[in-house]
Amino acid sequence: MSDAQTFHGTTIVMVRKAGRVVIGGDGQVSLGQTVVKGNAKKVRRLAKGAVIGGFAGATADAFTLFERLEAKLEQHPSQLARACVELAKDWRTDRYLRRLEAMMLVADREVSLLLSGTGDVLEPEASEHGAVMAIGSGGNYALAAARALIDRPDMDAQDIVRRSLEIAAEICVYTNGNLTIEALDAAR
Repeated sequence: MSDAQTFHGTTIVMVRKAGRVVIGGDGQVSLGQTVVKGNAKKVRRLAKGAVIGGFAGATADAFTLFERLEAKLEQHPSQLARACVELAKDWRTDRYLRRLEAMMLVADREVSLLLSGTGDVLEPEASEHGAVMAIGSGGNYALAAARALIDRPDMDAQDIVRRSLEIAAEICVYTNGNLTIEALDAAR
């Protein structure tokens, strides 16, 4: 595929703070220098609502990965980390899956993870105020914003996700302000 036909990413950000985990993403899909869709839903609920996830990268690849993760969650109910490790093993070793170009952030009530095609299954570093992760074209902008906002007592996890995505949309040409945000209460 030439550079002009490459799908550019998106911005997905995850914040875990004060008993909630929130994942949000923008809705822009770009093909080369053209916006082909502005309202894609890149954040969704999985495992009957017990898991939330967001993807950055090629859309068809991400849907394939969501389907595979759903299957792993059925094999390993209430074990998000184990399901993600099993998916990462398949993703890295399977000839078809190896070619998929996407990254995912997923979370349940207890754990938040980043998954990549290189076999990474990473948890965010937590501070005393919470934890943040971000992926995609505008991921570094959203990550910096979320880190700057995480210790503000007047902002909850959802506020931080929303503001971080708004900031990324102001900077990254592959990110727009059409947001999808999903939240779960964390385990107590």
